[in-house]
Amino acid sequence: MPHALAPLASISIDCPRPDDLVPFYCALLGLEEYFATPDRGVICLAGAGPMLTLMRAEEYTPPQWPHGPQHAQMHLDLAAEDLEATVTAAIGIGAREADVQPDPSAWRVMLDPVGHPFCLTAVRPD
Repeated sequence: MPHALAPLASISIDCPRPDDLVPFYCALLGLEEYFATPDRGVICLAGAGPMLTLMRAEEYTPPQWPHGPQHAQMHLDLAAEDLEATVTAAIGIGAREADVQPDPSAWRVMLDPVGHPFCLTAVRPD
């Protein structure tokens, strides 16, 4: 495996109020709050590989998937052992299914409480 010049430390997500997403992502990914700025404009969650950083964006516009005008620029793909059970559990903590589902038997497009898309997927390499 090649040596990383700078290993991935965090994935950052813009949002209107980071505190609103902390309980959702902690429950979804099994993370805990690790760091927060005094004004809570930046909150880092840790516990499963790279941190997930929630960052306040004053002019936040939620992405609209799959057809803009504000397109998603990235999203998380999360492994699900039992796709249907994981979808139900994600809905239970505040997610919702996206209206457009390209291949719902292989992966499910979900939206977090402020509209960021993420996928729950049963697709894995052998």
